[in-house]
Amino acid sequence: MTLKTIGVLTSGGDAPGMNPCIRAVVRTALSRGLNVMGVREGFMGLLQGDIIPLTARDVGGILQRGGTMLGTARSPEFMEKKGQREAIRHLNEFAIDALIVIGGDGSMRGARALAEQGVTVVGVPGSIDNDLWGTNMAIGVDTALNTIRSAIDQLRDTASSHRRAFLVETMGRDCGYLAVMAGMIGGAEMVLIPERDTSVDEVAETIESAYKRGKTHAIIVVAEGANLKSIALAESLNNMDIGFKTRVTILGHIQRGGRPSAFDRLLATRMGVAAVEALLGGESDVMMGLEGREVQPVSLAEVVRHKRAANLEYYDMVSMLAF
Repeated sequence: MTLKTIGVLTSGGDAPGMNPCIRAVVRTALSRGLNVMGVREGFMGLLQGDIIPLTARDVGGILQRGGTMLGTARSPEFMEKKGQREAIRHLNEFAIDALIVIGGDGSMRGARALAEQGVTVVGVPGSIDNDLWGTNMAIGVDTALNTIRSAIDQLRDTASSHRRAFLVETMGRDCGYLAVMAGMIGGAEMVLIPERDTSVDEVAETIESAYKRGKTHAIIVVAEGANLKSIALAESLNNMDIGFKTRVTILGHIQRGGRPSAFDRLLATRMGVAAVEALLGGESDVMMGLEGREVQPVSLAEVVRHKRAANLEYYDMVSMLAF
């Protein structure tokens, strides 16, 4: 098949760096003599035919912007065969020969579903949770970690001033990567993650131990998917005599926003360029993954078959370094 036109969409949760990736896809494709169509609002836009041409000027000035200029939405309808058939109909209507999908686990499953029906498709991992198998880092992770690190640094100031323990809740419904890494770089006493159950007594003992050792504060990082929920945990802890009173800060969607870091801009750009080059090289049904220092294609079938979890060696390291 001769490539003439490629489409690009961003799907699922937004991640800092999606815009630099879109920019790289568009300008790389144009430099290779291809036309580019942007699909707005993710797979929902593909179902509705919300598709526009993109030029080099359309992606000017977006390198430093968080979020995604194309918009994103979750589309349960797309996961049904009827929705996929409608999406393919619109790809053909707009004469799109191949599609680049930027997003997380659900987005890669959507890309895989299209590939199984004969669509030429390449995925790019964009997810702050870093829960995608097949890549060391996804677009947006570094920026999110820096946002969390900054919040922890600031919370530590007020925690020390008021002699408090703080529960800092991060995103991570199924994967504790953000919580573990933020706990390590933020000097937390403990992290709570979906991959490891923790009891209220264990948290209480950790906080009381910090108090006895003469610390002026305690920071506990809690992934949203942990078995103990932040607000209920704080209530339980405040009914115990453990030295510190406990407060909760839920970072929420602030972790998704902000200007992408230098690392994320570079990674997004490299992956965007690599995705276009992969299509031109005849690749399909793959995701671009970072392996060591190289960006290379990984089978989408393998990506959706596996689930990446937090590194438990780092989890144990947090407690050791908090002594």
